[in-house]
Amino acid sequence: MGTERDGGAGGLAGRARAGLVREIAGTGVWDRDAGWRDAFEQVPRHLFVPYYFVGAPGGHERLWGEDPDPARRERWLRGAYADQPLATRLRDGELVSSSSQPSLMAKMLADLDVRDGHRVLEIGAGTGYNAALLAHRLGDAAVTTVDLDPEITESARAHLAAAGYRPAVVTRDGARGCVERAPYDRIMATCALRAVPVGWLAQCRPGARILAPVATGLLRLDVRDGGFAQGRFLRTPAYFVAVRGEGGLPGGGGVGSVGGVPRRVAGDEVFRFLLELTGGLGGAREVLALWEREGRPGRERFGVTVSGGREWVWLDDPRGPCVWDLPGGG
Repeated sequence: MGTERDGGAGGLAGRARAGLVREIAGTGVWDRDAGWRDAFEQVPRHLFVPYYFVGAPGGHERLWGEDPDPARRERWLRGAYADQPLATRLRDGELVSSSSQPSLMAKMLADLDVRDGHRVLEIGAGTGYNAALLAHRLGDAAVTTVDLDPEITESARAHLAAAGYRPAVVTRDGARGCVERAPYDRIMATCALRAVPVGWLAQCRPGARILAPVATGLLRLDVRDGGFAQGRFLRTPAYFVAVRGEGGLPGGGGVGSVGGVPRRVAGDEVFRFLLELTGGLGGAREVLALWEREGRPGRERFGVTVSGGREWVWLDDPRGPCVWDLPGGG
C-alpha cells in the first residue's frame, strides 16, 4: 500500500479526494467490486499531477502545486480532484499526455475484472496514476506500465515513488508489449489505438482480457490463446490521446471530412465512431446507409475478432453479413 505525502496540502486534499470518491461511487461503478473504491480513496491523485494545463484565451494556462499564490494553489488542488481529464504535457501546443477522467478510469478498471494474483500490463504510462491504482489493488510486482516517451516514464516513475508505489515502468513502444515480464492476465491500454496489436495475444495467458480504446470506443477482448481473441465494444464512449509508435493513429487520429452527410448526423457521436471504425468504407454516405439500414446501432452491437494475424469488425454476429477488416489491424 502506498504512503501519502500531501506536502502541506493536508486536509483539503483529503476532503477533495473524498468528494471525488463519493461522486464516482454514485454512478454504481463499484457495486460489483468495492476493492477499487479503496484504491481511489487511498491513492492521492494530486501527487501525479504536480502541474497541468487548462484552456485559457489564446492558449493554455498552467496550474501547479508550488505556485506562490495560495488561491492558485487551491485552484490546482481542487482541479486535481475534479472528475475531468487533465492535460499534463504539451508539445508545440499539441496534447501528448494526460491524466484521464477518474470516473472513466474507474469504469475501465471495473471492466478489467481483475482477481488477486493477476498480472497486468498497462499501455500508456501517463502520469502513473492508473498504474498506482493497479499497484494498490494487486501489488507492485503484478503491474507493468510502458510508454514510448522517456520523459513520460521518468516522471511517472517519480510520481509513483512519491506516492509509495514501485511497479515496473518501462520505456518501450507499447505496440510491442513487454515480453520480458509476460505472461499477463490483463492488458489495459490508456491511449487510443487504430487496432489491437496482434503481438499482445502471445504475451497473454489463455483466458486473459484486453481492454483498449479503439475508434472512440472501449473494446473488451477475451483471449483464447496466442492466436485468437474476440469481444465487443462497451457502450461507454472513450476519448484518449493517441498512442505513438507502431500502433499510433496516423495524423493524430480522426476520420476527417464527413461531406455529403446531413449536419445532424455528422455531429452524432456514435455515427462518427462507426465512421472511424470502418475507415470510411466507400465514403461517409456508404457508412450512413449501413448505419440507417441497421437501425442506428450503438457501440455495444459491434465486436472485433483477432485470428491468424487478421483483425476484423462485425455487427451483432462475427459470422453475420456485416463484417469488414479493421483499419490498421493485422
